[in-house]
Amino acid sequence: MSNIVEPLVLQIAARVRTERESRRWTLATLAEVSGVSQAMISRIERGESSPTAVVLGKLSAAFQLSVSSLLALAESTRDDAPPAAGVRRGADAEQWRDPGTGYRRRQITGRHFPAEIAEIRLPPGARVPYPAAAFAFVRQVVWVIDGHLTFHEGDTVHELGEGDTIELGEPTTRVFANTGDAECRYVVVLARGARP
Repeated sequence: MSNIVEPLVLQIAARVRTERESRRWTLATLAEVSGVSQAMISRIERGESSPTAVVLGKLSAAFQLSVSSLLALAESTRDDAPPAAGVRRGADAEQWRDPGTGYRRRQITGRHFPAEIAEIRLPPGARVPYPAAAFAFVRQVVWVIDGHLTFHEGDTVHELGEGDTIELGEPTTRVFANTGDAECRYVVVLARGARP
């Protein structure tokens, strides 16, 4: 595990445990609600395993958070986190890397900014599915910067190229796939909607 990823894995571990405990859920409850095995959740919470994007999608859906929100909350637990406002140097930014696909994500905005903005780098051949619940209570726009993104929104497939955007509608299962032979870089802009 690289030095860039390791601290974030520990932050994700702490955030998943905090989210679970704040709901007074046992490991068994979270496993049942998320569809992630109790053993895997335990390894994640102990920082022994870096979750894949798919697992993070299932956990965030169980918590009624977006993956972006879950990761942003994890990143904000650092003692040396950058201030809510000000310059954030690209060279200092942490990236989370999905150990399963090589998908990389970098949070652009701080946790107090009214919209969450993240840069994603999806390698060729990578496919990342998320359950509908991961998109509940959020409004989201995906903006392709470089490459080609095949985006599945339920049964509808959108082929997106450089400069294309898609504003996501009602929550449904979604798949981000790079069917090209070059990396796809896109930006996700997320605004939180009303909660029940």
